[in-house]
Amino acid sequence: MNTTKAPAARRRLSAAARRESILAAAQRLFSDKGFFGVPVDEIARAVGVSPAVLYKHFPSKEALYEAVLNAIACRREDYVAAVLEEPSDFASVLQRITLVYARSVAAEPDYLRLELHAMLEGSGTVVDFFEHRWRPFADFIEAGLREMAAAGSIPPVDEKAASLLFQGMLREALLTKLLHQAPRYREVALPALVEHLLELFFRAVGLVVRAEHR
Repeated sequence: MNTTKAPAARRRLSAAARRESILAAAQRLFSDKGFFGVPVDEIARAVGVSPAVLYKHFPSKEALYEAVLNAIACRREDYVAAVLEEPSDFASVLQRITLVYARSVAAEPDYLRLELHAMLEGSGTVVDFFEHRWRPFADFIEAGLREMAAAGSIPPVDEKAASLLFQGMLREALLTKLLHQAPRYREVALPALVEHLLELFFRAVGLVVRAEHR
């Protein structure tokens, strides 16, 4: 009598688990190659399903890409606690929210790749999505510099240009350290790098930061 047991059937994923596996594969591939560089067949192969199965969860590649962006949006940074902490001066709050953002990007650097591909591909809606994530910085910096200049705490400054300066500086630092992993910055801890960048920014706008607020 043959007592050899038949191999157990492969456990099927639930619909929710399958959807998450598709999203994870799509995020990885979109971040590597951009929206136009990834055919649906490649995403399906990465998950181990047929394109027909993928289309049961997402009706089109556009819908899948939108779902990837929405998943990122759901994990977006929460700046409320950082803003409400003390001290509440401009420099201290900007330092805290910058660290929140930098750490979230370090935990999921695919975000940076997706942003770069969106800029190169020129998708207006997608570019707007990523610009929206920079908006808390732009709004806070522009309003703060305007108020400090009016109060005489700093010299008059073009707050919009200053905001762009900050965003470009931070974006380039994160790209260099987290994506390119440049050897010259490998030994610099991310919080320390952020602190040095902020010191340079404060000097650029003429803001003198007291030692107890650093």
